Amino acid sequence: MVDATERDGMTWYQCEHCGLLFDDESDASQHEDNCAGDDPSYLQ
Repeated sequence: MVDATERDGMTWYQCEHCGLLFDDESDASQHEDNCAGDDPSYLQ
């Protein structure tokens, strides 16, 4: 389930597995369905 949070006057949607933020709830839900729960590999 995606968490909604307020930041900078906008609503952001956060993946519960890795913490990545999205500005679109459907993008966040789609990401979360495919998220392995690890830190994103591109953040090294």
